[in-house]
Amino acid sequence: MPHLGRKRIPRKVVMRTSTKSIVHAAQDGGYAVGAFNIFDGLTLRAVVHAAGEKRSPAIVQVSARTAKALGPRFLARMFEELAAGSDVPLSLHLDHCPDLELTRAVIDAGWSSVLFDASHLELAEAAEQTARVVSWAHPNGVDVESEIENIVGVEDGVGSDALAHSYADEELVRVARETGVDLLAPHLGTAHGQYKLPPVLLPQRVSHLRRLTDLPIVLHGGTGLKPEEFRSFISAGVSKINVSTAVKHAYLDAMEESLGSAREAGRREPLPILGEVERRVVDTVASFLELFGSAGRAGGER
Repeated sequence: MPHLGRKRIPRKVVMRTSTKSIVHAAQDGGYAVGAFNIFDGLTLRAVVHAAGEKRSPAIVQVSARTAKALGPRFLARMFEELAAGSDVPLSLHLDHCPDLELTRAVIDAGWSSVLFDASHLELAEAAEQTARVVSWAHPNGVDVESEIENIVGVEDGVGSDALAHSYADEELVRVARETGVDLLAPHLGTAHGQYKLPPVLLPQRVSHLRRLTDLPIVLHGGTGLKPEEFRSFISAGVSKINVSTAVKHAYLDAMEESLGSAREAGRREPLPILGEVERRVVDTVASFLELFGSAGRAGGER
């Protein structure tokens, strides 16, 4: 695991587009931008390629576990190299991080945005720590997504299967204003991972929150929802939708099938297998970009 330390190194990587500008453009345009969790160079490249093919903005998301495993600066440079060769709006976002030290390391590495997950804390402490993250992030041009209510489900070792904290809409908006965050992730009835039972979705909560604030609303737990359910959330005002499990399944399913075919044929060449896996991930991401209405919207950031 990379040493995170406390020594601050000046930012050397500058992201091409801010997450806030991408999501505000989606909010203004009545569509949602997909935020896709990656876990290696192949999945990162697949998201960038899918966005280019569909002429769509996209957000590359990285879990705290992946950020620790690969290192914030390595990921930033890998993203910047791929984004520099693309002409669609792309940003790099840290997903669900309750760790202040890792959040600070990612800010110092020059990522576009962070989700500081304070949903495990009581309200006063959650607000205090979120405000601290904002005080680090904004001077460095980094946007902050806020989560003080937990999204049910465990993803990459972060989260809970029980709804630990839930607040009135007015309280969520008050804390968001006082802490100065840029995006808001409320509990909307979705969950991380695969659904075991049909979820009780809350698009009406999005509509109410949008009447209270201009902050973009984020939908977590996008895998497994039906097209009409996505459309109801987007119509209500959701402008960022997170997708993780579907990317993992596309990767692993394609890997399993490709390895099986290679073994049957007696082939021992990794690159063709990886190429097939990447194509599957590209197709999966592209299908969500179409579904969210962002295809053909490249260049609409403000």
